[in-house]
Amino acid sequence: MDITKSQKLQEIYDKYLALSDKMAQPEIIADSEQWTKIAKEQADISETALKYAEYRKVYTDLESTRQALSAETDGDMRQLLEEEEHALRAKLASVEEELKILLLPKDKNDDRNCIMEIRAGAGGEEAALFAASLYRMYSGYCEKHRLKMEEVDINATELGGVKEVVLNISGKGAYKLLKFESGVHRVQRVPETESQGRVHTSTATVAVMPEAEDVDVEIKDEDIRVDVYRSSGAGGQKVNKTETAIRITHFPTGIVVTCQDERSQLKNKDKAFKVLRSRLYDYYSSRNQSEYDSRRKSLVGTGDRSERIRTYNFPQGRVTDHRIGLSLFSIESFMAGDIDEMVEALQIAERERQLAE
Repeated sequence: MDITKSQKLQEIYDKYLALSDKMAQPEIIADSEQWTKIAKEQADISETALKYAEYRKVYTDLESTRQALSAETDGDMRQLLEEEEHALRAKLASVEEELKILLLPKDKNDDRNCIMEIRAGAGGEEAALFAASLYRMYSGYCEKHRLKMEEVDINATELGGVKEVVLNISGKGAYKLLKFESGVHRVQRVPETESQGRVHTSTATVAVMPEAEDVDVEIKDEDIRVDVYRSSGAGGQKVNKTETAIRITHFPTGIVVTCQDERSQLKNKDKAFKVLRSRLYDYYSSRNQSEYDSRRKSLVGTGDRSERIRTYNFPQGRVTDHRIGLSLFSIESFMAGDIDEMVEALQIAERERQLAE
């Protein structure tokens, strides 16, 4: 792409200047709602517009330096101009690369909250214990990034494992940070229940969906059934003696959502509908994109949840992501939630794939 002749970039820059002028108008300043709307629109394109302005300045400086170099005969001055030309060429290439990244299509869901579901897979109780380990890992990661994690529903085992847990994660860029975690996670370790010291292989699945809004999905009353029942627990005081748990069945898709985390029936119902909307949004989006997705291979995987994406090998202290072939030998800190290096590597791989296309 010839940046200097890019009509799209010029349009973005012109729009940025026009919005800046508009924000300075007295009648716009007096209308706080209108000013806020324009300010948000300007902020959305400001990084690209300012980077394009930087590119134009560096390009102009480089052209001036080249002209001066072609006319210069003095040896010392030519050397200085050659050094300046070299530095400007490097700077121009760097800014151009940044602009290409800024022009990549944005995932419209990146800024949304998300729903995460962790389920024990093959491996019995050890799989449930591993699912609980993943739950703690993501809890640590969310805390580090100031994301709020709320339980919607959980099915725990007596030994401290988790058969299934549904989580609502909210905060800036929640979906962007966690969307590449969807898939089958495999663990290789000696279970606490293993008396012979043998290494077992178990799995857990993780599904991450952008939180859908009311306008994204229409849920018709005739398409659902809402059941109310008593929430279950580990026994004793944790068993709710009133009917506060909610189960929603969506007939067209067969999707069933339960929520029993809150003591309030109304709160459980709100949470359950939030999860249902997100599952339906994910379901219909996947159907619409399935034909497109089948034609391309992504470096970060196809998104198919039956695909093994990562292995946690405890005897070797290694975590390997099979989509990008990256291994990290820091499994203890990784399981504590320090997964930033892996997340960033996946984001870079996706960006490189987009640039290649």
